Order: sequence, then structure tokens, then C-alpha cells
Amino acid sequence: MTEKYSVPLSKIVNEFKLETLHVPKNPEEILFEENEVNRPGLQLMGFYEYFNPERIQIVGKMEFAYLATIDEDVRKERLELLFSHQLSALIITRDLTCFDEMLDLAKKYDVPLLRSKDGTSNLMSGLIAFLNLNLAPRITRHGVLIEIYGEGVFITGESGVGKSETAIELVKRGHRLIADDAVEIKRVSNISLIGSSPDNIRHFLELRGIGIINARRLFGIGSVKITEKIDLVVEMELWNSEKIYDRMGVDTQYVSILGVKVPMLNIPVKPGRNLAVILEVAAMNNRHKKMGYNAAQELLSRLGMDSDPIETVKNYDDF
Repeated sequence: MTEKYSVPLSKIVNEFKLETLHVPKNPEEILFEENEVNRPGLQLMGFYEYFNPERIQIVGKMEFAYLATIDEDVRKERLELLFSHQLSALIITRDLTCFDEMLDLAKKYDVPLLRSKDGTSNLMSGLIAFLNLNLAPRITRHGVLIEIYGEGVFITGESGVGKSETAIELVKRGHRLIADDAVEIKRVSNISLIGSSPDNIRHFLELRGIGIINARRLFGIGSVKITEKIDLVVEMELWNSEKIYDRMGVDTQYVSILGVKVPMLNIPVKPGRNLAVILEVAAMNNRHKKMGYNAAQELLSRLGMDSDPIETVKNYDDF
């Protein structure tokens, strides 16, 4: 069963600077689990099929214009029916003055009633993005997440293979650290993963023989970042002379994390290999491929050889 996450009303109020007209209890105790919002235009006309009261309801200029055109008794009746569905919350946009009965009904049915100065479309788009991020499915995995030339590279591998050492070299070369040891991965859409670090270990790195260091304090604020999209997964492993490693890069290997496909590379580790430079090239090459260019395919084409790229997808839990 998929774990459900929630976000408190207090966090939404602070994020969007909402005015609280009525809150029935402590905003920290009012939790939201739905990442969709709704404009109850059809509901104000009496249509409630497929209506989900757990979604945050947003009322803007159009809904107020409609309510102003109907008879006062009918308006009160329609609003009573709406609030009686035990709404999770209702937000009025554009700093509009609410009808007196809206405040009375919010108190009667214990519905949080809030007001925003933002336009309806701006508030909706911002609120949906905020809810998607805070309610996204997530996992925590061992590894290092670092931004290299704008590409989020998630480095995995067995403990002691050199992930943190490679990360510190990359930070020294001007790239930015997001997380070391534990990476929190969230699926914010069907095609996007966002990685971050747990708050209590953010910006800390463990280097064997030295101990714990704080990358932000040591290298400056420009060396770290709070979150980053995961564009590439790199699995570091000790060099195995019996294993055949990809030397062309025609085929593409993906790994599935929370149902999202991410390009993946296996990088063998042995003395003498400059892993920081290799990962820099890997990040730039990955960006090239996203832009439609594949150097291996161009080389084979120049040699008059056909290339039929093969895609393989590996489940993240398998490694």
C-alpha cells in the first residue's frame, strides 16, 4: 500500500501569505492529503456528481460574479449546500470581500476560510505545484546527489567505493552538493524526480580518514544546493576484469525509480581513474543526448555502420 503524506494548513498559509478569516482549530492540526484543487462553479449551480470535498476549494471573481446575480435566498441555499459537504478549506482570491453568510457557514460547519491577494490562476498554479511537491511519493536511498553543469547526478554504489571522495572533488571544481549518504527522492510528476537531503544531515559529508566536514562552511554557500532534479544515475563499482563494460554508449540503460525512468551508467572504479572528470563528461554527454545528439551513433554513421539502439530498464530495488 502506498504511504500517504500530508501538509498542514499552517504551511500553506505561510507559503502563500493567506489571510485567515476563520480557522476552526490549530492550523498545524488541519492536514491535507489531496494534491488537486477545485473551483466550485458547477457546485454553486447544484451539480455535485464527482465532487471531492477533500480538495481545497478556490473561489474567484467569476464565482462571486455569479453569486451576485442570483436571488439572495437562492445564494444562501447554494452556499449552505456547498459548505455542508464539510470542505477541507475554501480560499477566496483577489482579496474579494466575502458574503456575510460565507463566514457564518464556515463557522457553522468548521470549514477553514482564507483569503488571498493573488489572482485565481496564479494561486491555483502555485498551490498545485506546492501540493505536488509536499505530497509527492518518496523514498530515501543511500548515495550522493550533486549538480554537475546543471545536471542532477545521483551517485550510488557500495559503501567505501568512493562516492563522497568523488563528490568533494566535484565541489572543489565548482559543482554543487545536494545530499550525501542519504538522498530523499520525491516523484513530483510522472516524468520528474526531485532529490534533497534530510534536514539534520544537510551539507555534511563523511570522508574516511578525515571524518565529518560541512561543505557549506568549508567551501561557501555557492557549493551547496537544497534540491535538484535527478537527470542521471551513476552506479560506481569496483573494476571487475571479467566484466564487459560499455565502450560505445549506443545503447541506453535506464533505472526505474518510483515509476520514473532515469538514464543510468555503470562506472568502474580503479586506481588512476579521475572519477570527477569522468562524471563531468557523463553529465555533459547526458545533456547532449537529451538535446538529440549521440556521439556514438554519429561515429557509426560515419563508418557506414547501422546502429539499432537498445533500451533496457532496471528496477531501482534491484541494485
